[in-house]
Amino acid sequence: MEESYIIAIDFGTTYSGYAFSLTSREEDVDPHVKFWGEEVGLETSKTPTCILFDEHQQFVSFGYEARQTYLKKNGRDSRAKFFFDCFKMSLYDKKITTDLTIKAANGKEMKALKVFTEALRFLKDDALKTIEQNTEGRTFTASDFTWVLTVPAIWDHSAKQFMREAATQAGIMTDGTENNLVFALEPEAASVYCKKLPSEGFVADTRTENKLDRSPGTRYIIVDCGGGTIDITVHEVLEGGVLKELHKASGNNLGGQTVDRKFKEFLRDTFSAELWDEYEENYPSEVRKIMYDFTLFKKHDDDVEITCPLNLGMMAQKKQNIEEYFKRVQGASWNEGSIKITKQTLRSFFEDSLWSITRSLRGILSKRLNIKYILLVGGFAESQILQRHITEEYNNICKVLCPFRPQEAIMKGAVEFGRNQGIVVSRKSDYTYGVGLSDWFNESIHRADKKYTNKDGDWCMDIFGKVVEIDEDIGWNETRKQLVNPLERDQTQITLAFYRTKKNDLMYVDEPKVEEIGSFVVQSLDTTLGMDREIDLEIKFGFTEMTATATDKQSGSVHTVILNFMTK
Repeated sequence: MEESYIIAIDFGTTYSGYAFSLTSREEDVDPHVKFWGEEVGLETSKTPTCILFDEHQQFVSFGYEARQTYLKKNGRDSRAKFFFDCFKMSLYDKKITTDLTIKAANGKEMKALKVFTEALRFLKDDALKTIEQNTEGRTFTASDFTWVLTVPAIWDHSAKQFMREAATQAGIMTDGTENNLVFALEPEAASVYCKKLPSEGFVADTRTENKLDRSPGTRYIIVDCGGGTIDITVHEVLEGGVLKELHKASGNNLGGQTVDRKFKEFLRDTFSAELWDEYEENYPSEVRKIMYDFTLFKKHDDDVEITCPLNLGMMAQKKQNIEEYFKRVQGASWNEGSIKITKQTLRSFFEDSLWSITRSLRGILSKRLNIKYILLVGGFAESQILQRHITEEYNNICKVLCPFRPQEAIMKGAVEFGRNQGIVVSRKSDYTYGVGLSDWFNESIHRADKKYTNKDGDWCMDIFGKVVEIDEDIGWNETRKQLVNPLERDQTQITLAFYRTKKNDLMYVDEPKVEEIGSFVVQSLDTTLGMDREIDLEIKFGFTEMTATATDKQSGSVHTVILNFMTK
């Protein structure tokens, strides 16, 4: 039996963790999950995505340990250190470069690539150490494993490429083991996990049957409710249990942190902007402590009572009696050293995020795709307020299901995905992709400024040769082909450039909102056939990497390039 060693890292905005499996490919065993938090009296399947560097930008710690160390430090000491939390959102909805910098809690900047690399290095080393402790001291190296890294489906290709670079620098893969790193889209990993769950694996709702139909033709929406992003994918189960993406991944950046921000705004309004800003500047670690306490309270649909930190109380009391602050706001009161917030006010903090999920779901359901289920996964899906809202909103249209441990769904599903990478057999293309071509010039069709004349005739340059259209179904690792001819009969070098755009119909590669994603020069030294020479171009739409290969048919010379979505 072939052994299948897999480690899946779920690198989340708010919390991160990993699961692993050391079984043969045929065995269907639930993956092991590492539990965290012993040092703070907790046992959780993920640890906070916090990382601490010293004043010289050297790695100190990650997770609960980083948070504890930072929170215990006094103001001056903590300001010298570089502390990052929730930094994954710096990759959301933007074109990423290797030089991107991100701000630490002290306001100073560091290279994002270093921050992500050290976080992944810590998780990699910890995973190998944990596995060795559970296998009677047997030693492993990173190259013994297939590594699966989860990323949001709505991320741009450049962000996925950035994570591949960080994983490489972290030593997860090396030259020759590039295929050991697999990316799993977060909602897809959760979908793979939920598809295997028995009915008792879902939170029961007395009004609905809590079982997911796995028969071919079943269609469902996966809503991955993370701390940073809401990530939505639609799947159909095909024969053999494989999945097809029915609707392009959608979502936004209004995850669980949106609720936290609303809570913080509420405190700022209560204590006044002037006092709160001064408090936050002087006691940043105390503010983080309040926010961490709140993340636990927000899972429940109940009144919230949070202990007021000593320094905030003292600063407030200096200006006026502390009860006075609560007269200006509704739904909150002072109760002997605690801030009490009613559940109605707590629910109001959720409004923006819930509205954004509802709007996305409404758009998908309006397409009449015959959806049978909505699956809620991710850490934010633990919230009773979120679960109830989605259930009440859509229960008459389709069944709403949530696994018992929604935060583990992505991690465990990612292990399964590492075993069976072709389980999602087709996805929707998120761009129109093409190659720059030339053709005989036709003045009734082509722009005059695109005309190029040589001894062989008049040509039109910069034509966009479409290879794949936006929203088109692309098979897993599918290859698309294009035939290219030289522009001159004695030409020995042919430059091919590749482009992507969100547009559907376009004529030229230099139109607005068209971006070059790679180019290479093909050698065609045998010019005997002149302009009848043929170059076979193949573009492979891999899961997270796209490669282009050009073969000169006459000489057999081959050139391959990995298309680059990240600018230097």
